[in-house]
Amino acid sequence: MLETKEFELNMGPQHPSTHGVLRLVLYLDGETVVDVETVMGYLHRGTEKLCETRNYYQNVPFTDRTDYLAAPYNNLGYVETVEKLGGYAVSERALYARMAIVELSRIASHLFWLATHALDIGAQTMLFWCTREREVILDFFEAALGDRLTTSAFKPGGLRRDLPEGWVEAVLDFCSTFPARVEEYETLLNANRIWQERTVGVGVISGEDAIALGLSGPMLRGSGIDHDIRRTLPYGGYDTVDFDVPVFPGCDSYSRYLVRMEEMRQSVRIVQQALDKMPEGKITGKAPKVIKIKEGVEAYHVVESPRGELGYYMVGGGGDTPYKCKIRAPSFCNLQAVGPMCKGHLIADVVTVIGTIDIVLGDVDR
Repeated sequence: MLETKEFELNMGPQHPSTHGVLRLVLYLDGETVVDVETVMGYLHRGTEKLCETRNYYQNVPFTDRTDYLAAPYNNLGYVETVEKLGGYAVSERALYARMAIVELSRIASHLFWLATHALDIGAQTMLFWCTREREVILDFFEAALGDRLTTSAFKPGGLRRDLPEGWVEAVLDFCSTFPARVEEYETLLNANRIWQERTVGVGVISGEDAIALGLSGPMLRGSGIDHDIRRTLPYGGYDTVDFDVPVFPGCDSYSRYLVRMEEMRQSVRIVQQALDKMPEGKITGKAPKVIKIKEGVEAYHVVESPRGELGYYMVGGGGDTPYKCKIRAPSFCNLQAVGPMCKGHLIADVVTVIGTIDIVLGDVDR
């Protein structure tokens, strides 16, 4: 009788489907995954410590480089934490401009997720379709913020500069046509037999387990848990706009796909309302040119990024640099689910699981 034993296989850190320098050590029985060990740290850049050596304005570009697929959200989380520390007011125009920009960023991030996730599974068409719409949003960022990817969009008190002429009209025109594009994506994927075979029942994580692991964002809402920081702990004017929180109870990769598709539609609603409500006036509020926070003053602030709860904990150092800056990165927390979600599946399903979590390695390693 032949004896068998578990086989250890390294997946990454250079594997294209790990979406960055992530290493997974797979323990296999044939092609069935018995266990997964997640090894990270290959991209660590010491962002949090760097933020403790620069002043509060200089730190904004560092936040771009964490989740570089949704830089405006990282900017927003950081600057709102600084504003909470210093008690600085934000102009009403900046409040709604920020909301429109970050929701466009959510759409762009979900488009990139769908493009790469579908490509990993074998649907190459989605790469071209999603890139088509995402490039339009990046054009908006370039026009308003000066950058396409690492935007450094905001500063404590407001925006770096006002929105250019014609920008609002162009964004609203995009919002009027984009829902039809989402329908195109769903026409291709929703009932597609291959897509369903690769996602339905794959990467299952129950609502209870998702809460126990500290998962958030689409990972949580795809397991039937109705939790969204924009609704639970409103910030940045979200309590003044109307939107639905998509929740699906399937607990698998297909449910998380449905969550993100509906989130893009809801983001369009929010952008339209924000731009309609945005008044004329100053784009910056009352924040000093040199920010100094008293020693020991602390604040924690959380926003709902495309990947989940993004939190910043900051402690004043008595000067123009923070004593402590800690980032609660959603990709890092969500990565805990890789092992439980992969057990019992085949090696090919590991690619689906990584894609459905939608990690960004800059967000993981920081």
